[in-house]
Amino acid sequence: MSIEFVTNFGRQALLVTLILSAPLLGFALLVGVIISIFQAVTQIQEMTLTFVPKIVVVMISIVVFGPWMLRILINFTSTLFLNLPTYMKM
Repeated sequence: MSIEFVTNFGRQALLVTLILSAPLLGFALLVGVIISIFQAVTQIQEMTLTFVPKIVVVMISIVVFGPWMLRILINFTSTLFLNLPTYMKM
């Protein structure tokens, strides 16, 4: 295995990780900002008010985006396994 192969494979793995985590983190960030604005306006400083809605939104996002995320992971893994003999020759 060459250095170029390892860096390219690492880049692909990081890109898949970023693509899979972006919707979940984006929705959690959006809900966090909305709740922070709500807390600033109402001056309610309850810590659980920030965590519970984020957890609920992330769970809903996993249900909604789950099939899409699974397809990307299956595609990445099947490409890796199909090209494994080629990788071993390098």
